[in-house]
Amino acid sequence: MKYRFIKNHESLFTIEKMCLILKISPSGYYKWKNRSVSERLLKKNMLKEKIKALYFEFKQRYGSPRITSELHALGYRISRFTVAKYMRQLGLRSKVSKKFKVTTNSKHNYLIADNVLNRNFMVTKPSEVWVSDITYIQTKEGFLYLTTVIDLYDRKLIGWSLSNTMSTDDTSLAAWRMAIKNRAVKKGLLFHSDQGVQYATKKFANTIKSYGVIRSMSRKGNCWDNAVAESFFKSLKTELIYGNKLLSKEQMKLEIFEYIEIWYNRKRRHRALNYKTIEEFNYQNDIYKNVA
Repeated sequence: MKYRFIKNHESLFTIEKMCLILKISPSGYYKWKNRSVSERLLKKNMLKEKIKALYFEFKQRYGSPRITSELHALGYRISRFTVAKYMRQLGLRSKVSKKFKVTTNSKHNYLIADNVLNRNFMVTKPSEVWVSDITYIQTKEGFLYLTTVIDLYDRKLIGWSLSNTMSTDDTSLAAWRMAIKNRAVKKGLLFHSDQGVQYATKKFANTIKSYGVIRSMSRKGNCWDNAVAESFFKSLKTELIYGNKLLSKEQMKLEIFEYIEIWYNRKRRHRALNYKTIEEFNYQNDIYKNVA
């Protein structure tokens, strides 16, 4: 306590005078002070090493908010500000996103559903709202087309399909079939997509209608109406594809599987879930008895 008092008042009084009044030796104080500085430096360097290890463990995909959440989960007490400062000092940055264009073929004569979702992306129960979208992924051998179905409740990809063609069977229907295997369809489920032909065809429309599902579609040319699905594609392309060399189709299929099933659905911390993983979020809310 005496040493801490002296340290806190060094700017007001001389060290020698305080040591004399408090009846301690200046040499003892300096030893304590140097040891304290060394311990803080050791702790700081240890934290930096842990931050660096987490950064590379998660394949350079995490910035300071998610690194901070990982440290908290491991029992470390550290602020996001401090993590961000240490990451800057270490030269660590999460992968930077690029703008990308999603191609949607909405030039067709099929019926278009109203935008029932109306950008209400927050839901309170599983299987209230599923959102779906399609994007392209470039490989050395041409394009693959990724179709996803996400439950807005926990942001889990409950259905997805990676195909060589843009046919309804290979895209929207294939992803739908996986989704209904992984999660029960509840009465009043809202299924939201863009106006692409894969979602507007009679074959797809009649399939989901048979489950009593309510259809919803984004307004033409308005990507913000399906922002959650778009956000997933942005994360995927930023964290997995941009900056990496082109792969074969078979290699890319393995990479996509790992990204979705191992990383995104299990390990990744989601801002929409207060930086929890999907599994942590669902265990916290005790819903695994109701969802997969």
